[in-house]
Amino acid sequence: MTAQGRIVWVSGPAVRADGMADAKMYETVTVGNSKLVGEVIRLTGDVAFIQVYESTSGLKPGEPVVGTGNPLSVLLGPGIIGQLYDGIQRPLRELSKASGSFIGKGITTTPVDMVKTYHFVPVASNGDDVLPGNVIGTVQETDLIEHSIMVPPNHPGG
Repeated sequence: MTAQGRIVWVSGPAVRADGMADAKMYETVTVGNSKLVGEVIRLTGDVAFIQVYESTSGLKPGEPVVGTGNPLSVLLGPGIIGQLYDGIQRPLRELSKASGSFIGKGITTTPVDMVKTYHFVPVASNGDDVLPGNVIGTVQETDLIEHSIMVPPNHPGG
């Protein structure tokens, strides 16, 4: 179940929301109508204390807080070399194209170009038993950087 609550208090980057009984510690949440990125840093009953990673100016009590069900995380892989990111892995060049010199509230972009293709060199064969963390292949991003492609941690194996 996804946590869905309402803002009851805002002080600087800290937000308190009630109705968050389904939230988990360190879960990423969207905060307010602008869908700012935040993280649950404390839970007391159905009250969540949230660290917001964007300006909270303009947030008001009663605005929604919605859990993503996932911890704060970053995307790793081909395409990150040469990028400049802000603290929540939004590529600054893409943000600049979307909002100019000042980053607008709630702007989201994909951290890497998901259209660009890379040559995958398999090291595992079809039918091999693989477990989470096993390397199944590589991708050469630059002359110096080779990415290992691994089985995701939540994959059941087989």
